[in-house]
Amino acid sequence: MSDKTSHTQSPPKKELPKATANRQTGHGGPGGGGPLGLGAGIVKPKDFKGTMKKLLHFLAPHKIQLITVVLITIGSTVFTIVGPKILASATDEIVAGITSKLAGGPGIDFNAVLSVIYQLLILYAVASVFMFFESFIMAGITQRVTFNLRSRMAGKINKLPLNYFDKNTHGEVLSRVVNDVDTVGQSLGQSLTQVITSVTTVIGILIMMFSISPLMTLVALVTIPLSTVVVMIVIRFSQKYFKRQQEYLGYVNGQVEEIYGGHIVVKAFCAEEKAVNEFNGYNDTLYESAWKSQFLSGVIMPAMNLIGNIGYVGVSVLGGILAGNGVITVGDILSFITYIRRFNQPIMQLGQISNLLQSTVAAAERVFEFLDEEELLPECANPVSVKDVKGDVRFNDVTFGYDPETVVLKNINAEIKAGQTCAIVGPTGGGKTTVVKLLMRFYEVNSGSITIDGHDIRDFTREDLRDMLAMVLQDTWLFNGTIMENIRYGRDDATDDEVKAAADAARVDHFVKTLPGGYEMELNEEASNISQGQKQLMTIARAILSDPRILILDEATSSVDTRTEALIQEAMVNLMAGRTSFIIAHRLSTIRSADIILVVNEGAIVEQGTHDELLARDGFYAELYRSQFEAA
Repeated sequence: MSDKTSHTQSPPKKELPKATANRQTGHGGPGGGGPLGLGAGIVKPKDFKGTMKKLLHFLAPHKIQLITVVLITIGSTVFTIVGPKILASATDEIVAGITSKLAGGPGIDFNAVLSVIYQLLILYAVASVFMFFESFIMAGITQRVTFNLRSRMAGKINKLPLNYFDKNTHGEVLSRVVNDVDTVGQSLGQSLTQVITSVTTVIGILIMMFSISPLMTLVALVTIPLSTVVVMIVIRFSQKYFKRQQEYLGYVNGQVEEIYGGHIVVKAFCAEEKAVNEFNGYNDTLYESAWKSQFLSGVIMPAMNLIGNIGYVGVSVLGGILAGNGVITVGDILSFITYIRRFNQPIMQLGQISNLLQSTVAAAERVFEFLDEEELLPECANPVSVKDVKGDVRFNDVTFGYDPETVVLKNINAEIKAGQTCAIVGPTGGGKTTVVKLLMRFYEVNSGSITIDGHDIRDFTREDLRDMLAMVLQDTWLFNGTIMENIRYGRDDATDDEVKAAADAARVDHFVKTLPGGYEMELNEEASNISQGQKQLMTIARAILSDPRILILDEATSSVDTRTEALIQEAMVNLMAGRTSFIIAHRLSTIRSADIILVVNEGAIVEQGTHDELLARDGFYAELYRSQFEAA
C-alpha cells in the first residue's frame, strides 16, 4: 500500500451506483472541486433563472427579515471600510506632532489622537453589533427555509405513487431530502451575505481609494488583470486533475461501499486480494490526481501575493513622491495600502460565491423537481364507509402496466366471496404479486375496476382501504427497535398481552423467549441478529395483530423450514376463518384447500377453480402440480 508505483495501471472504469455518483459530483454539497472554488466539481443547474425565481418565491415570506439583513450587512461593511480613512487622521496628527516637536512646537496633540481612536472603537463596535444581528437573523431564515423544505418533502414522499420509487433509487431520494436540502439551507445564507458584503466592499474601497488619489488607484488596478490571467492559467492546467480527483473519489467510495455491503460474498469466494488490488488501483489514481490538483491550487495564492507586493511597491513609491510634493499625507498612504490589501479578497470571494450559488441553485433545482413530481390521484370527495364491509372482492376486466405502453395484466376477471380463500399461482413473473398490489391500491389500474362489496376501491380513502387489509410480503421489513415494537407496528394501541397472543398464533412466542431480553430485545439495523425465517414469522404476527378483514400472504412461508411452515399453516387456518384471504404461493401443495385458485400466466388468468377441479381439467395447473410433485 505504501509503494505508490506498484499499481500504476488504472483499472477499467465501471458505472457507479447512481446515489454514490451524485454524492461525489456535488449534488450532496456545494462542490468547490477546483482551486479557490473556481475549478471543476461544480454542479450547474439546468435552468438557473427559473429555479432562482422559485427559490426567491419560497423566500418571499421572509422578505422583511431579508431586507433587514441587506441593510445591516451594508451598514456593517460601510463602517468597516471607513475605518482606515479615519485612522489616517490619527496618523496625520502623530506625524504633524512629531514634525512640530522637531521644529520646537508643542508636539503631538494626544487629545486629538484619542478622539480619533474613540471614533474608531465606536465605529468597529457598531459594525460588530451589526454583524451579530446579521448572523442571528440569517441563521433563523436559513433554518426556517430548511425546516419548511424538509417538511414539504416529507409530506411529498407520502403523496408519491409507487412507480416513482420504481424508477428512482432510495439513495437518490435520500440525497434530495437530506443532502440537497442541507446545501440549499446552509449555502443560501452564506451566499446572500457574502454577495452583499463583497459587492459593498469592492465599491466602497474603490470610492475611498479614488478619494485619496486617483493616480495611485489606477496604478493599483493594473495588478488586477495580471492576477486574473495567472488564476485562469492555473485553473486551465489544474481543472483536469480536479475533475479526475472527483471522479476517482466516487470510484473509491463506491468500491468500498460495495465490498463492505457484500463482504460475506467476497470472503466466500476468496476475492479479498482482487478487492484490495482494485481498491489500490483506484486509490493510486486518486492520490496522483489529488496531489497535482492541490499543488496547482496552492500556487495561486503565492503568485497573487507576488503580484500584489509588486503593486504595493509601485503604490508606495508613487505615494512617497506625492507626499513629498504635498499632494497627499502619510496617513493617506497608510490607509491606501490598507485598502489595497483588502481589495483582492472580495474579488476572489465573488468568484467563489458564483460557484457556490451555482451549486446552491442546482441543489434547489433537484429539490423543486422532487416537489413537482406527479402525485397520487386525489381521494374521493365522498368516500364510502368501511364500517360494515364484509370482504366480497371482484376484479372486472382489469388491465394494468407499470409502463402504460407495456401491459402486465390484461382483462383480469375474478370473484372472491367474503370469507373465501383465494390462491394465486403461476410461474415467476406472471403477474401474481401485481394482482394484490392493485387490490392494495399501491398502483392504479389502467382500465377496468376492482370492487369490495360492490364499491370501487377508488371510492374508499387509501387509509381506510389499507386499514381493512393486511399484507405479509416475501421480503420482510423490520426497523430498529424491540421485537415488541416491531410486532405492535400492526396496531399501535395493542396491549402487551395482545402482542404476545398474536406472536403465539404466529409461532413467534416460543423462539422469542429464548432470545436475550425476550420481547424487549433490540433488533439492529438490518435485523441480522435473528434469522430470515424468524423475521418472516414476526411479520406474520404483525398481520395477525392488525386483525384485518382481508388478508394477503405473498409467499409468506418461503423462508421457513417445512416443520415451521406446517405450524404456520395450522395457525393460518384459524386466522383466515371468516376473512377473505389471498395467498400467493409457488409450492402448490400448500394451497390445495383454497376455495378458489387463480392460475396466472403472462399477465392473464388462464384457469380458475378448486384444486380438484383444476387437476381434473388436466391443463396448465395440473402440469405445474405434476412437475412439482415429480421434482419432490
